[in-house]
Amino acid sequence: MQSYQISNELVELSVNDGTRMRAYVARPKTSGPLPGILVMQEAFGVNSHIRDVTNRMAKEGYVAIAPELFHRTGPGFEGDYTNFPSVMPHMKALTIAGEEADVRAASGWLQSQPDVDQSKLFSVGFCMGGRISVLANTILPLRASVSFYGGSIVAELLDRLPQMHSRVLFFWGGLDKHIPAEQRQKVLDTLRANGKSYVNVEFSDADHGFFCDQRAAYQPEAAKQAWTLMLEFLRA
Repeated sequence: MQSYQISNELVELSVNDGTRMRAYVARPKTSGPLPGILVMQEAFGVNSHIRDVTNRMAKEGYVAIAPELFHRTGPGFEGDYTNFPSVMPHMKALTIAGEEADVRAASGWLQSQPDVDQSKLFSVGFCMGGRISVLANTILPLRASVSFYGGSIVAELLDRLPQMHSRVLFFWGGLDKHIPAEQRQKVLDTLRANGKSYVNVEFSDADHGFFCDQRAAYQPEAAKQAWTLMLEFLRA
């Protein structure tokens, strides 16, 4: 597949709760119409890893936007992967209503872009953002969504899964103690019971955060395979 030259910018979005939210944008230097994708951050903010993922999506031909989901408590926050307690105040301040508002604001920006194909909108998220990518699918008519080791789906979204608009690709690490097998199974059982389409991928020898090359849990082979599977899933 072609790798596009890209451009980057920071945009500021109006959220319907009266707040302002920055977002990192990467887009191919080519004419549209192009697919658009929401890139949902980990608990460590829109950091260099998330910006890299956003850039990589743009190189694949997507207009990609990564909203700063901690904008209410820590605009510009970038956490340290070795200091998880530093992210907790921001995570605890999140609400479903606020997340929905942020998702709609970022999606609204994509929908306002003349080079974006409105029939081809997607989402992808990692860790905390993996859950929010699933949430986005329940409130927006997305073409598809991807969730990398999305935490707290059972605790916070189980009753919303029947509202999903389109299929979801799940990636899990088999060694992930943060999201045990019973929780993963409950997500799949709920989707199956409600006739929802999904693809489920577990890397048995990978841990939580295996896709991030800045984490100790980084698993290069799993990350490479997941990237390839994701691109094929989105193109289909």
